[in-house]
Amino acid sequence: MPTVTLANDKRFEAAAGVAILDAARTAGIVLEHSCRTGRCGSCKTPVRQGRTIPLFPEAGLTRQERDAGMILTCARSATEDVVIDTEDLPGGDIAVKTLPCRIDALERLAPDVLRVRLRLPPTAALRYLPGQSIDVIGREGLRRSYSIANAPTADGKLELHIRQVDGGAFSRYWFDAAKAGDLLRLEGPLGTFFLRDAAGLDLVFLATGTGIAPVKAMLEDLAARPADAQPRSVRLLWGGRVRGDLYWQPQHPGLAYTPVLSRADAAWDGARGHVQDVLLQSPPDWSRAAVYACGSEAMIAGARERLVAAGLAPRRFLYDAFTSSAPAAAAVAEPVTA
Repeated sequence: MPTVTLANDKRFEAAAGVAILDAARTAGIVLEHSCRTGRCGSCKTPVRQGRTIPLFPEAGLTRQERDAGMILTCARSATEDVVIDTEDLPGGDIAVKTLPCRIDALERLAPDVLRVRLRLPPTAALRYLPGQSIDVIGREGLRRSYSIANAPTADGKLELHIRQVDGGAFSRYWFDAAKAGDLLRLEGPLGTFFLRDAAGLDLVFLATGTGIAPVKAMLEDLAARPADAQPRSVRLLWGGRVRGDLYWQPQHPGLAYTPVLSRADAAWDGARGHVQDVLLQSPPDWSRAAVYACGSEAMIAGARERLVAAGLAPRRFLYDAFTSSAPAAAAVAEPVTA
């Protein structure tokens, strides 16, 4: 059976036909990942030695990345011993569970954004890291992924921010039929979008739309950390099309918050354009910065390229990109995250 070796010399076996990402998880090793469908690119890594074969298309890689020997660990299987230039993540090895849950409350935050609170059985004890997501499983096995919008609480309830998608199969349920008390299932926690060590760093959060959900959870987590674990500074740039898209008022001690609109009317006197462009107008000290970004694939790709070119260390750009599920016969694709 092939062996996969990481940059920090950790090793695990990877059976033929099994994604490297899944083989690592079976061995108790967590690698960077998000969508698990080959689209978001979170799990990309260079291959230093050995051969792999694709299990499904790697849409999250550019042609240049493929030519440079990059692969997606969620979409590749090893055919011989392989060495990849990535390390495992400490703190991301929380067990993934499938649990029943009920809708506790529903609230419109904006005309097309719904806040859903889920309650779990008292014995569920779901552990997760702020920033991670869950899959909500509805009737006939329909599932969608949503970022958890709150840090863990004593009552164990989970908050989700769900944007309406015209014709979306799950959107029709959430916005037209869902009611308090409905029984659903969830699987989680999922993904590796969570805060690393932030002590002494200049933290920057970039979000578009409901990409604010995991950022909200992270800010709540930061507020509860001891003084010696606090970042040097915290900035948030949250983008929407119009004023109504910014449906929540961020709060955190010392937070520098910049709302950004791409289609603002003449009455808007705030920042305009894209969040990454606004950030570059007053950049942080890149040597001490870490950026956490959540939103559209276009925003993530643009921000990563421009911020790394400006001096941000690639390993300090952490992200969770919205991807789309495969649409059903007559359904519109829905966001898979947040």
